Amino acid sequence: MFLKIKEGAVFLSDAHENSQREGFYLFLKSLQKGDIKTSQLFLMGDMFDLLVGEVDHTKRVYKKYIKLLNELSKDMEIYYFEGNHDYNLSSLFENIKIFPLSKQPVIFGYKDKKIALLHGDIYAGLSYKIYSTIIRNSFILKILNKIDLFLDNFISKKILKNQKNKNICTKIKNFEDFILKRVKFYKIESIDKICEGHYHQDRRFKFDEIEYINFPSFACKGDYYQILGGEMKRCEGKR
Repeated sequence: MFLKIKEGAVFLSDAHENSQREGFYLFLKSLQKGDIKTSQLFLMGDMFDLLVGEVDHTKRVYKKYIKLLNELSKDMEIYYFEGNHDYNLSSLFENIKIFPLSKQPVIFGYKDKKIALLHGDIYAGLSYKIYSTIIRNSFILKILNKIDLFLDNFISKKILKNQKNKNICTKIKNFEDFILKRVKFYKIESIDKICEGHYHQDRRFKFDEIEYINFPSFACKGDYYQILGGEMKRCEGKR
């Protein structure tokens, strides 16, 4: 039995929130006030520039977000697909369903369709798999957190500062060819749609009978997707 996507479901990806970008927080406040209406919120990863369950400084930086998301989760279903900038989050969110990298993709049902949802940082080769496993290791992170605290949070502050300077809204050349090479690794039969973030490309196309959607980076224009009238549609942000 698959989890179900409901009419009106909202999909946000790659907000990369930091002290210079607070559009994601304003969006959450709009949900709280009822300006944007939905009973389901899908957070597709990298919602923050760095939020790690074991790293104290990152939890302090995003304290108001954690509080607001926990409040929203009392009134709506929230699904969080961990990315490569936000992971080991289960200890932070009480009622939010967290999907770590190891559990992605996750198959959801919508009407008679099967939709694979994931952040997107998988099937990237052995070296990346080893790296992604190491950076999510709780024991290693706890040690790094102690070092970080001893250094007055120098490590986490440095990472957050560097992230602010990254241009995350660039287009990837030959993106469709790149995705075509990856699709075969999903190894899932009878999938109708694949939806992921990570690449910030805001593209959709078809491979045979499978539709592929790469969500826009919310950080770029504030755009997101929503199920409206039975279709997954891009909604323009109010920036």
